[in-house]
Amino acid sequence: MRFEASFLTGRALYEQVIRDGILKARRSVWIATANVKELFVEPAHSLRNDNGRYRSILGAFDDLAAAGVELRLLYAEVPSRRFRAAFDRRPHLIKGGLQLKHCPRVHLKAVVIDGSWLYLGSANLTGAGLGAKGENKRNFEFGFVTEDFQLLDQVQSLYQELWDGAPCSACAIRDICPDPGPQTGVRRSERASK
Repeated sequence: MRFEASFLTGRALYEQVIRDGILKARRSVWIATANVKELFVEPAHSLRNDNGRYRSILGAFDDLAAAGVELRLLYAEVPSRRFRAAFDRRPHLIKGGLQLKHCPRVHLKAVVIDGSWLYLGSANLTGAGLGAKGENKRNFEFGFVTEDFQLLDQVQSLYQELWDGAPCSACAIRDICPDPGPQTGVRRSERASK
């Protein structure tokens, strides 16, 4: 398989994935990450003016959800306290504006924007990974972005399988999983967002 891709590292991760990707989404943002921490965006890259201050990505998610953008977050580790506190201050996100799915086996890092743009790499949804941190504070990460439709289809298919809990019935850690696959008529993502 041959596809066009742009290699990213350092500050380019924030600029491409957050500023030019997530913040400009029109229909959907699907994120897969092992770790979730409060991540801030620069005022110039915010969807609204916050008096020149850095702003939580959750504020941007709130704005995107209000604009009708579908937001999904598939993660392994329980989000940081700061992230959870910021999330809890956003009633629109709590009511399903940001759909959450916890799977302790998720270690992949991916962002799919509008079903037509893809980031794959090492960076988590954290300030030191994808955030607006300075060069001397951010993690050493790399990844790539592409619009290759075959790769997008493969990643979205795998993401959807994980989201729907397809591997859960055969999972060896199902007994300790906080969200072990289909159980009732309520979707797991709905239970996670309540």
